[in-house]
Amino acid sequence: MDEQQKQSDTSRNPPPAPAPASPPPVPGSGPRRSRRALWLVLAVVVIAAIVLVRWHPWRKADEGASAAAGASGAHTGRAGGGRRGAFANQPQPVKVASVTQGDMPIVITALGTVTPLANVTVRTQLSGTLQTVAFQEGQMVKKDELLAQIDPRPYQISLANAQGTLAKDMALLQTARLDLKRYQTLLSQDSIASQQVDTQASLVKQYEGQVQSDKANIDTFKLDLTYARITAPVAGRVGLRQVDPGNYVTPGDANGIVVITQLQPISVIFTTSEDNLPAILKQLNGKTKMSVTAYDRTNSTSLEAGYLETIDNQIDTTTGTVKLRATFANTGNMLFPNQFVNARLLVDVIHNATIVPTSAVLNGSIGQFVYVVKPDNTVTVRKVKVGPVDGERTSIASGLQVGERVVTDGSDRLKEGAKITIPAEHPAGASGASGASSASGTAGASWAAGASGASGAHAHRHRHASQASSQ
Repeated sequence: MDEQQKQSDTSRNPPPAPAPASPPPVPGSGPRRSRRALWLVLAVVVIAAIVLVRWHPWRKADEGASAAAGASGAHTGRAGGGRRGAFANQPQPVKVASVTQGDMPIVITALGTVTPLANVTVRTQLSGTLQTVAFQEGQMVKKDELLAQIDPRPYQISLANAQGTLAKDMALLQTARLDLKRYQTLLSQDSIASQQVDTQASLVKQYEGQVQSDKANIDTFKLDLTYARITAPVAGRVGLRQVDPGNYVTPGDANGIVVITQLQPISVIFTTSEDNLPAILKQLNGKTKMSVTAYDRTNSTSLEAGYLETIDNQIDTTTGTVKLRATFANTGNMLFPNQFVNARLLVDVIHNATIVPTSAVLNGSIGQFVYVVKPDNTVTVRKVKVGPVDGERTSIASGLQVGERVVTDGSDRLKEGAKITIPAEHPAGASGASGASSASGTAGASWAAGASGASGAHAHRHRHASQASSQ
């Protein structure tokens, strides 16, 4: 019984099973840890953002940057002042020219107008129908060349009538003369009264006067026939035709038939100040032909050369100027009527004058001066007295000697005793290379400073992020 009861108890309470082995890892446990780490990082970032918003570290950074920039600016200003001082002591590149000796012309330049010596409006001198026009517009014509023809037939008929009247009166005169001769013979024989002889003599004189009138009428009609053939009164160029063939023309037509302008020779009228009048009159009274050159409006191209012809007889009181006329052959037709030109009148020539370029003469508080180059390549200020000026050349009355060198370009950076360099002695390539290297060095330093500042700011932000993470 006891054994059966033990067996039944044993069957009811089986022996404990052996402990199972450790279970395999759950597949989802790794992603859970990654998410937990991600949330931790996000929390750190949020905390760091809150800390940054409350502390405002960028204001301090801006203040520090401003202070650094101010210090850097002050340092740069001191450095810049030092550099300017250094540049001021460096030789300045300039251009120089030697003082020469030569002939300096005294030239008066004035604005003038090309004026033709003859400008003729051709009009008909009698009335009639214009038959033909014998010229082309713009044609060069000679004097007495045919221009137009008026219908001559009415005047030819009048001429023939006058010639017939003259023949009749000539016959009457001849008869009267024969009768007078007979009466004089009879009077000598005391056959007729003297009164009859006197009457016959008066009749002869009457016929003689009639014959002279007839001859004058014939000359008038011949002149009309000449006027019917219209010719050029002067040589020149014809303008645009004012009337066409077939029109009835009269001497009262305002526009005429055509306008002829003389081009060869031609003149230029220009004005000059009354202050220049004594020098001009001195040359004119000495029978000296003063040359005049006409230039275009830009004063760069010579058009024609001529001579001063005459001077006006009075000064214009409103402007204080006097008019002059110069004549030009104008063989090349370069001068055109009413054209504006620059007239250069050569009044006199100064021989053996001291001449420098016009750009070398400067104006200052001391008056007109130049920078003279010394043998040690330094400059000195020298006051000069300027004479006549001819474009790019200026004559010096006193203050310079022939052979000295003066500065013509780059004088704006000079002062008394300043050092100079002449580009011909020092090539520009070397200075350009040094300038490029210094510029590149400066740019490199600036880039390095910027990079250093950027790295400093990055380290500052990293340090704040670390502090926030630790909190």
